[in-house]
Amino acid sequence: MNDATLPSRMGGTLSLLERYRTVRSRTEALAAPLSAEDCAIQSMPDASPVKWHLGHTSWFFETFVLDPNVAGYRLHDPAFRVLFNSYYNAVGDQHPRPQRGLLSRPALEAVRAYRARIDGHMAELLADAGRAAPLAALIELGLNHEQQHQELMLTDVKHLLWCNPLKPAYAIGGRNDGAGPSPLRWIGFDEGLVEIGHEGPAFSFDNETPRHREYLNRYALASRLVTNGEFAAFIADRGYRRPELWLSEGWDWRCANGVTAPLYWEDAAGSRAFGLHGVRPLDPAAPVCHVSLFEADAYARWAGARLPTEAEWEHAARDATVEGHFAEDGVFDPQPAQANGRLGQLFGDVWEWTRSAYAPYPGFRPAPGAVGEYNGKFMCNQYVLRGGSCATPRSHMRPTYRNFFPAAARWQFSGFRLARDA
Repeated sequence: MNDATLPSRMGGTLSLLERYRTVRSRTEALAAPLSAEDCAIQSMPDASPVKWHLGHTSWFFETFVLDPNVAGYRLHDPAFRVLFNSYYNAVGDQHPRPQRGLLSRPALEAVRAYRARIDGHMAELLADAGRAAPLAALIELGLNHEQQHQELMLTDVKHLLWCNPLKPAYAIGGRNDGAGPSPLRWIGFDEGLVEIGHEGPAFSFDNETPRHREYLNRYALASRLVTNGEFAAFIADRGYRRPELWLSEGWDWRCANGVTAPLYWEDAAGSRAFGLHGVRPLDPAAPVCHVSLFEADAYARWAGARLPTEAEWEHAARDATVEGHFAEDGVFDPQPAQANGRLGQLFGDVWEWTRSAYAPYPGFRPAPGAVGEYNGKFMCNQYVLRGGSCATPRSHMRPTYRNFFPAAARWQFSGFRLARDA
């Protein structure tokens, strides 16, 4: 990037300052419905308090943009360098992740003051195109990083409020059901060499590159995601009690944790579930959500199918328009597929588990310096998910985007579609 403007996936061109302000204000808007108490609590080690997300996303700009590049810049508070460091060992020490909920200080208002100070310095920097241009790629990384944390704020808050016996709602209203369920059809794809991975000047994370060739056998993908009603049939057929359907590690996980239904379901029949709008009847036509890779894989075996590989998914989605239910819609629940006879629900609604281990592409090289720790060091014991969810910012998504989580993770908006050999 050689100037302080960036192409917008929403059309037209945004100045870097405008994009910065848009992303940062969206983070504040997501936190606005929450009390100071809501923002301070950590419900499990995998989640983080909203207050920490607010601080960490500002820490990124202070640590990687302002401090190294603005003459005379002074840290807002040297203690924040440790408190809000996530996993960047090259930067220094970090407060232990499972103990982020113990940070009663700094207070929420102090964290918001930190954000305001960082925003002031960033606005001054971005107003000077000559100074901002060499930093544009790094700033864009910081903005995409903040969009990832916007999604994490929603998923972490959902788990937090679910742990509260009052089952309070984060948002009111917002349901936007489509007509469904649409019939499931199989969409076939021919064998051959395909191009996988990102190329071009638009932003991508380093784990989406380099673009490379992969050979795919003939395969078919289901035209839509697996629904709540279909998953309830799996449960009714004793799917959680049949070890022959499960990977060995998955069966051990199911038994050790007493899992009998997707996370947030109120009962195994799928009649009601907790969401960001509180407890509501579960729509049987909507995509099943909050399932682990183990559950998705067991269902696929039960259905006589399998999960797609990430290369199959990306090849199928390569020319698709990025449209669907995203965070900006404020629905925060996956919606039923529209019956159109084509491959649908590729983007939004739920992240789609694939059977692909999260590994580097051929020729992958992490970026130099601390930002090289962003993705590469997590390429172990995780699986790839594709497509985004109803908690993902729309402008954040593209066909090459690779999300990744351990096989047992299910507090994210994770679902799946079926695949089979053709």
